[in-house]
Order: sequence, then C-alpha cells, then structure tokens
Amino acid sequence: MGLQGYLALWCAVFGTVALVGYARSLAGVTAAQRAVRVLGRIEQVRKPRHGSSQRDGIPVVVSFQDPSSGEVFTVTNDRDHGERITAAWTGREIGVRYPRGRPHAYQFSTGDLGAGRRGLGWPNFALFLIYVGLVVFAAIDWSWPWALIGFGVPWTLSGVWYMPQNARAVRRRTDALSSQPPVPGHVIAVLTDTDTDSEGGTYTSHTPVIAFTTREGTTVTAYCTDQLPDPTNSHGRNITIHYDPDDPAVFTPDLASEDRSRALDITSGTVALLLGVAAVVVGATLL
Repeated sequence: MGLQGYLALWCAVFGTVALVGYARSLAGVTAAQRAVRVLGRIEQVRKPRHGSSQRDGIPVVVSFQDPSSGEVFTVTNDRDHGERITAAWTGREIGVRYPRGRPHAYQFSTGDLGAGRRGLGWPNFALFLIYVGLVVFAAIDWSWPWALIGFGVPWTLSGVWYMPQNARAVRRRTDALSSQPPVPGHVIAVLTDTDTDSEGGTYTSHTPVIAFTTREGTTVTAYCTDQLPDPTNSHGRNITIHYDPDDPAVFTPDLASEDRSRALDITSGTVALLLGVAAVVVGATLL
C-alpha cells in the first residue's frame, strides 16, 4: 500500500469517528449530553491534616438535589470524585455531574459546569488527526516546507484568538486583586507528597494550605501552590492575602508577582505567535 493508500485509510478511519461523534451529538445521545449537571453547595469545610497528601483536595461536605427525584444528597470528596477542590468555604457553589439515575456516581467540577456539554471532544480530536495526516502527506509527497505552513497556520490563528482573550482575563484578575486592601491569612498546614519521576528518582512536593477571612465575613481554606517563599517551612506563618471580592478562590499572597506573571505571559504569547508567523513565512518562501 502506497502513501496515498495509507492516507486514505487514515482519513477514512478518523473521518468515520468524527462523523459518528457528530451524529451522536446531534441526536443528543453522547455521555456528556445524557449526564445530569446540577449545582451543589458546600455545607462544611474540614481542616486538612498537616503532612497529609494534597491529592484528594480540601475535605468538604457537599449537598445537591437530584432534579428528577427531588431527593437531596449529602456527599463528601474523600475519594476520587472528579476535580480536586483546592479552595473552599461554606456556601460555595460546586458543579456536580453524574449519569442520569446514578447520583451516587457524582463528579465534582469547579470550573464551567457547561463545558463539554455537547460531547464533541473526540470528534474534534479526530478532525485534528485528519489534518495532521494531510500535512504529513503534503510534506512527504510535495516538499517539506508544507510541514512548516501546516504547522504555522493553525498555530498563528490560535494565537490571534487566544492572546486578546488571555490579556483581558489577566487584566481583570489583576484589577480584582488590587481593588481593595489585603486581609490577614495563616498557613494552617503543609501537605507533603512523594512521587517518582520518569528516570526512577523520587522527589517531594510541599503544598501550603492557607486560611483567611474576607471582608465580607467568608472564611476561605485554600491551597497556595505558588508565590509563597519557602513553602516547606511555612506551617504556622502569618501572611497577607489579596483576593477577588467576587470569587475568593482567586487570591495571591504576593501582588507584585501578579505583575511579573502578567508580563511573562504576554511575552510568552507574543513569542509563540511570532513563531507561528515565522513558520508560515519561511515555508512559503522555500516553496
């Protein structure tokens, strides 16, 4: 079988996957579309034990109501139940997703509850693989500069789409964090995990857990994964916290680092965009 035959087979297989996926989505029968999505409420926040693992998230008790039966369930996150909860306070709304009729198979979601609702992840990935196959074919059968163009065009378009949105999001975050004076916080625990890298070596990570009370009277318990010096020995340390009044899960103990991160993010995005443009220009020039 020649190169064209392999390409045809590649496109046929993943084209079928994409068509079936899109058809299932249009019919409303994907697992994501059949899942029940409701908002739960944190009823209780428990203090993590100093020295324990950070893998399970902050221990919480969550209640939610099954819309089909009207029954209220009160559950915990003491096992693998979707996303880790890394910032918690009593009354916080948490997304809960589960298969229809199986509320005990719940999964927590701290992000957009509607994300992935249409179940198009795999069909879209199949289309991407078809595109990759076409680029590889063009690079081999025509000339290798087509690989640069095939890489550079979508990379540049994604950069043009991503950079303005990311800049606005970063600016909104910075403005929110600096909108009012900070509040006192306290490191209530340091969580410790030991893992093995790809070469068989071991390394230890330390995750400080902080507690602070907002000016609105909400007591927040959260992982502080960066911007805290010497996290290993931070247990018991008093710190100051800048937070977003509309979402206390967005906070920082070091407001100056937000400006540095913003500048680094803009620089990285600009370099990535220029890389895509350069790939297209070089590829087109060498054709």
